[in-house]
Amino acid sequence: MRARVVRGMRSGLYGVFLALSVGVLGVACLPVLLLPRRAVMRVVRFWAKLALSALRVIVGIDSELRGFERLPDTPVIIAAKHQSAWETIVFLAVLPLPAYVLKRELLSLPVYGWYTRRLGMIAIDRKGGAASLRRMMAAARQAVADGRPIVIFPEGTRTPPGTSRPLHSGVAALYAALDLPVVPVALNSGLFWRRGFWDKRAGRILCEIQPALPPGLERAELMQRLASAIGDGSRLLEREARAAGDGEPEPSASP
Repeated sequence: MRARVVRGMRSGLYGVFLALSVGVLGVACLPVLLLPRRAVMRVVRFWAKLALSALRVIVGIDSELRGFERLPDTPVIIAAKHQSAWETIVFLAVLPLPAYVLKRELLSLPVYGWYTRRLGMIAIDRKGGAASLRRMMAAARQAVADGRPIVIFPEGTRTPPGTSRPLHSGVAALYAALDLPVVPVALNSGLFWRRGFWDKRAGRILCEIQPALPPGLERAELMQRLASAIGDGSRLLEREARAAGDGEPEPSASP
């Protein structure tokens, strides 16, 4: 019981820190929004590294990034498993100028949305139909022309460890239109950064670059291979963590 209370307090403290850091740093650095995009990215990267450092100090969550040195300097589509907010932060800290595919509603948020707009993130309105898809493609092509990697979470929303969702069609549309490799990313962040505000658990998040899928695959093959890479790869990382005594125990099978 005491361990649970302490974990909840540390999780809550980190949540407060995260909100304050976005507000305070974001407002203090508003004049930077008038500067070139790379200057804005330096502020955002500083915040992302600060957020990850605070996560380690306050909650005890560290991370191990595997294979990131294999990412090419040329644009690629990075398709990552989505289990927590951690992966929405880490790519800002380690990639040069990533262009995230994200929900259009996020652009309307105070402070966060201002920086998101200025960084030229790729917004998609899932209810916007063909017009929304055209806008997404135009923004993606501009990002590629600028030499930026595109980051997408093809499951569309967070999924608990050990589970998967059908992949959204947006990743296939980007793949077909941009003729770029897709780099799957597996991770096990959901073992530690749980969905509840009060439930983050100390441990080491594992995040691993999987072999790239080359351009030119048929849509069905792309989606099958991508789902397998991020799903199976993430389950292997979850098992590795549990075998090392990290994260919550693996759920027992139903009788």
